[in-house]
Amino acid sequence: MSAIVLNENYEKVSEESLPTKYSERNPHNLYLYVKAYEANLRANNAQTRNRSRVSGGGKKPWQQKGRGGARAGSIRSPLFVGGGVAFGPTNSKNYTQKVNKKQKRAALEYALFEKANENKLFIVDSIEVQSGKTKDAAKILEKIDAKDVLIVKDNIDEKTYLAFRNIPNAYMIEPNELNAYLVAAFDSVIVEKAVWENLVKEG
Repeated sequence: MSAIVLNENYEKVSEESLPTKYSERNPHNLYLYVKAYEANLRANNAQTRNRSRVSGGGKKPWQQKGRGGARAGSIRSPLFVGGGVAFGPTNSKNYTQKVNKKQKRAALEYALFEKANENKLFIVDSIEVQSGKTKDAAKILEKIDAKDVLIVKDNIDEKTYLAFRNIPNAYMIEPNELNAYLVAAFDSVIVEKAVWENLVKEG
């Protein structure tokens, strides 16, 4: 599989083959990484009050014996309306999942291979919008026919960032933020050539 190489006008001029090992990666690595990534995003703030945390209920509601009903010690028991919740969620649960470095790398390589397979992986020398205008940034995306795009740019400048900021589903990141989840989540990926060369070299 190959990535599409674009010129300064964002037109296809050639293709660059991906390393062979990218196609040999097990797709299960990507599944595990995405699963862990989403689990680590969980806020874990669901919490209910048990009977010890519900106010009121200090008095025994009725006598222990003689009325023919069940015993009760507090109206804040989970058996009563307005009482505490039995076995409800607490915010003490840890949803964090770990993924080792090799698996992270394997997941990223497979995600890039999939994008190349779909002809949605683009390499360009540099992506810049010197005017800082959104309409100029939108023209770039029109040329490559991208529905939503992840842009990996080395040293993001302010004007280029501002130009892409207001485009729905366009997300610009620096190389250290690149991961398999983002590559898989977006329809297309544009990578600057210098970033791509470092990425391949690291692998």
